[in-house]
Amino acid sequence: MATHIDPHSVVSPRAELCENVSVGPFAVVEDNVIIGDGTSIGAHAVVASGTRIGKECKIYSGAVIGTVPQDLKFHGEETTLEIGDRTVVREFATINRGTEDRWKTIIGSNCLLMAYVHVAHDCILGERVILANAVNMGGHVTIEEYAIVGGMTPIHQFVTIGRYVMVGGGFRVPKDVPPYVLAAQEPLSFGGLNIVGLKRRNFSREAIDSLEKAYGLLYHSNLNVSQAVVKIKNEVPMTPEVQHVIEFIENSKRGIIGPRRRD
Repeated sequence: MATHIDPHSVVSPRAELCENVSVGPFAVVEDNVIIGDGTSIGAHAVVASGTRIGKECKIYSGAVIGTVPQDLKFHGEETTLEIGDRTVVREFATINRGTEDRWKTIIGSNCLLMAYVHVAHDCILGERVILANAVNMGGHVTIEEYAIVGGMTPIHQFVTIGRYVMVGGGFRVPKDVPPYVLAAQEPLSFGGLNIVGLKRRNFSREAIDSLEKAYGLLYHSNLNVSQAVVKIKNEVPMTPEVQHVIEFIENSKRGIIGPRRRD
């Protein structure tokens, strides 16, 4: 299939469209845009200057991506939004490009951003992240690969959400969420290991057992976080998964979510 540009769309001659790209009616593609092979841009979508879209992506009707940051510190510097291959951006989602802090906003490959999602400036999403309807992210948020965030969830700026996490819908995320866990309640708290998700992704029994021991020490031992990390290092098999948990906690800037509140 050859590239198709609807005659009612507006596509800058300084945009680079690769093979088999389709642009729907009344869509706008500004200059300094690169769109990869096989990607489709829906009706009324806006792809703003500085956007780089990979192969076989789908940008649905009304989505607005690559626009300038909603940040008073932004002064027009040339920054980008980079989207990997086969990522889907649904209706009326909005994604801002970066500021001079990171110079780019990054969305990984094979992600799904559902309707009305907002991804702010300088955010980084790993591969296969799913954001349900109306997730709203502050700037500088990092979400690691295979994480899932439920709908209507606000995520505070500078938060990091670990890999293979599932965050329940409608709960505010003010602190970092460590990898491989479930998070819910208000305030957001540890809800156990994401065992179903890990089994679906073929994690070994050893990996799951080690993670359960590590999080048992972290959240159910009456130790503070620093004490729990020392105990994990001394008592839990140091699988790659446990090592990542330790590194995540030690690098946390906002602090991690706490244990489930007992009423």
